[in-house]
Amino acid sequence: MKRSSLAIILAAAALGLSACGAPAGNTTANNSANANTTKSQPAAPTADALLAIDQQFLDAWAKADGKFFEANLSDKYVDFWNGHRSGKADIAKMVSETKCDIKSKALSEAQVSRIDDNTYAVSYKGTFDGTCAGPDGKSMKIPSPVRAVSVYVRDGDKWKGVFHGENPILTAPAETGAVPPAEKKEEPKKEEPKAEPSTKEDKKADAPAENKEKPAEAKPDANTEALGKLHSAGWEAFRNKDAKWFEANTTKDLAFADPGGGWHAGQASVIKLWTSDMKCDGITKTSFTDAFASAVSPTVEILTGTGSADGMCDGQKNGPVHTAAFYVKEGDAWKLAFMFESLPIPGA
Repeated sequence: MKRSSLAIILAAAALGLSACGAPAGNTTANNSANANTTKSQPAAPTADALLAIDQQFLDAWAKADGKFFEANLSDKYVDFWNGHRSGKADIAKMVSETKCDIKSKALSEAQVSRIDDNTYAVSYKGTFDGTCAGPDGKSMKIPSPVRAVSVYVRDGDKWKGVFHGENPILTAPAETGAVPPAEKKEEPKKEEPKAEPSTKEDKKADAPAENKEKPAEAKPDANTEALGKLHSAGWEAFRNKDAKWFEANTTKDLAFADPGGGWHAGQASVIKLWTSDMKCDGITKTSFTDAFASAVSPTVEILTGTGSADGMCDGQKNGPVHTAAFYVKEGDAWKLAFMFESLPIPGA
């Protein structure tokens, strides 16, 4: 699934950035999960099957076909790019307004990861040759290759997109200084001016400008505080290299898409990355700010926000990373099942 050419063009600016990705974990929260899990489930989707759906989204994106996105994205869809949250309508509008000239496109290296029986993530490498109109209207080359991840939720006999993210595949990231998370907390407010005078919403207004009806803002759900604290605890476990904590607070199917375009699947592999493989020094404090949770189902939540740590990892300064984390309820506990992190893009 292609979120928009605008997003991937601006992602080119991140090629000189680096930051270390950190995880999250689990705590008890809310009521016990729906215990009726004995009903037989339809077969799990294959990586190729989900990749084929993503190919359809890619074709629609190349043709600026926003109606396809309206029909095939879930109403629960969340986009979290550079600290900006968007929903289904925002993405469909953006796709419709973006003009591209795509000479070639290819998706490869598909891998699927289970979040729960009705929610799956597919990761793949995207390679493109083409241009799209940038924010100033000028033609810009599409960055390539990228690591993309789409999350699909079962909707009757269809799979609908509920999240999409993509990162340039980095080869030699340059050092970058940390940006205090507080400087990023207000970024979501920039979403309000998205509607332009030509949209239906703005045609309502023969009234003075100050009386224009503003679009309703999305509201975080009741699990936001608990999941935000949970994710903050995960960052502390990362700082302390606490593998046992992660074993207790993540699912067996845990997968992680890192900011450098890497894909890591399997609980043991991801925990090893966070607690052993990443060589970190001087981390004395961590944070997770701007938490915002929204439900995909009664037992699956998407948590978005910005994590950060001081110090260095793998020879690079740590800094903020924008995060979309999928939590699954197992009994009375929420556990991290999938996480996507991306780097801030200055000026975007």
